[in-house]
Amino acid sequence: MCGIAGIYHLETPKPVDPARVEAMCDAIAHRGPDGQGVWTAPGIALGHRRLSIIDVAGSPQPMASADGRAMLVFNGEIYNFQALRSELEAHGATFRTQGDSEVILAAWQRWGPSCVSRLHGMFAFAIYDLEARSLFLARDRLGVKPLYLAPLSDGSLAFGSELKALLAHPLLRREIDPLAVEDYLAWGYMPDSRAILKGVSKLPAGHTLLLRHGAPMPKPVQYWDVTFAERRKGRIADLEAELLHLMREAVTSRMVADVPLGAFLSGGVDSSSVVALMAEASSRPVRTCSIGFDVAALDETGYADEIARRFSTDHVSRRVSPDDFDAIDTLSAMFDEPFADASALPTWRVCQLARESVTVALSGDGADEAFAGYRRHVFQHGEDRVRSVLPQSLRGPVFGTAGRIWPKADWAPRPLRAKATFQSLAADSATGYARAICFTPPELRDTLYSDAFLRLRGEYRAEDAVIETMRGAPARSGLDRAQYADLKHWLPGDILTKVDRTSMAVSLEAREPLLDHRLIEFAASLPESMRVRSGQGKWLMKRTMRRMLPDDILYRPKQGFVTPIAQWLRGPLANTAREIATSATLGRTGWFDLRRLTALAEAHIAGRADHSRLLWQLLMLDRSLARLGIA
Repeated sequence: MCGIAGIYHLETPKPVDPARVEAMCDAIAHRGPDGQGVWTAPGIALGHRRLSIIDVAGSPQPMASADGRAMLVFNGEIYNFQALRSELEAHGATFRTQGDSEVILAAWQRWGPSCVSRLHGMFAFAIYDLEARSLFLARDRLGVKPLYLAPLSDGSLAFGSELKALLAHPLLRREIDPLAVEDYLAWGYMPDSRAILKGVSKLPAGHTLLLRHGAPMPKPVQYWDVTFAERRKGRIADLEAELLHLMREAVTSRMVADVPLGAFLSGGVDSSSVVALMAEASSRPVRTCSIGFDVAALDETGYADEIARRFSTDHVSRRVSPDDFDAIDTLSAMFDEPFADASALPTWRVCQLARESVTVALSGDGADEAFAGYRRHVFQHGEDRVRSVLPQSLRGPVFGTAGRIWPKADWAPRPLRAKATFQSLAADSATGYARAICFTPPELRDTLYSDAFLRLRGEYRAEDAVIETMRGAPARSGLDRAQYADLKHWLPGDILTKVDRTSMAVSLEAREPLLDHRLIEFAASLPESMRVRSGQGKWLMKRTMRRMLPDDILYRPKQGFVTPIAQWLRGPLANTAREIATSATLGRTGWFDLRRLTALAEAHIAGRADHSRLLWQLLMLDRSLARLGIA
């Protein structure tokens, strides 16, 4: 795992000052503390920070091809590099190193841009072809590894693994995109389709970009997509066997490393499945780690301990106080862009714990998106059944009225929290789902904005992107479309961003076997009944893993990492909540109705309402803007 950065002149191949790329790489030194390098030629500079995982003593970067005609900087891991190496050697390729980086170079020279379709793994890389004077950029299928891009005023394009790298360039314009603020308020993260700064973009997951000096800036080219439009047939036993085979392959291929390797273990279905398959494939005890809390309602270490005992892992756990709010500024600095998923804090803590003994850790991320594991997927499946029997002309008035008059009762038992369900049922499937996954719903956002910001935003609504994705999805059902949208928006924007930044902040490589693209393609082809059945998501996966895991792990209610931000913002952070409305940073933007923010903070502190998610969201926005120099 590494960090990459570079500068490419799109028109005239002017000289590039290597000091600028060195500064960009220094800004992401945490991604690669084991080595660094910069290479320049007319019109191009490539920089690299290395975290040594494979071929520790060799494979320095930037790396030249065997014939010296191409240069590479690469962030990630190619899990099938050994098979590819054998295939390329059969075609006459020669290799000087034992790692996967040189295999990418040889694959590029043999197959050109189509080489990415042969790479199995997580990656973001840049290859400069000295003969063609072209720059090839690529990002993995699901977006596990990030790649930021920004055109600069001198006619060059800067790129890097994190926004930090671009911010180190003096020509980067630091102007906030107001539509990004709308996106952030809606989702709680910056979607891959936008960046917080105007002019900055991200290479989309599953896309490549080929640039040539003097040629117009092209659009990214998609090389992979997942389809939910096909349905796999077969006996349940056969589907179980195929799923187990794919999971085994995904896990074992990610256990190849020349440094200590372990796994995150929360005690949930996904991480427990990964650990079970690692233990099956390993002759030595698997190293596992978990984080617990000293508040019983938030602590899951008992389940993690159960799995650790079951598979005789070399397990370490640590309980931390949930009163970890002193780390807010550190957390904000990791993400550059505003990021409001409060589970980032315990994720960072478990990465710190893992890094004490390993350099690579496998995680269980991705199974919820692939196999319909979120509660919202079960709801979507049920709501679409209602939509199929009740026409919109009836649903709209009936459920729309019920949604307006039903109180918002976050404190009530789940069956009484019907407001969101009524509001969703009043709309079509795509609109209802987009609304259901909002961090801050549209009618609340509208009350937060100032008149000036409403004019800036115009007709744009953040939900429209998700609705458009769902309506255009290669899918058969509302559940299909919801999962497709999650893979395109939520997964790269929230889950993978969280894991990448928190793990790389401590120089730890996190690998996600359940995001193997072949496993994702298999899951997308399953009939709905193999994903959601009897109110349970991940039905086939849970059934498959019953041969290894106990029912109390497989079928207990999903919890995940929880951070007690509601209590923080009523207790030790109450003054911080009050100060949000008077923040010099937010106040100077002119985007918000500050009296409205004050009222929301006071209502939360007094216990009259729970506005913790919104207040946390605004707090993280405030800290991010301050770090970006918008103050």
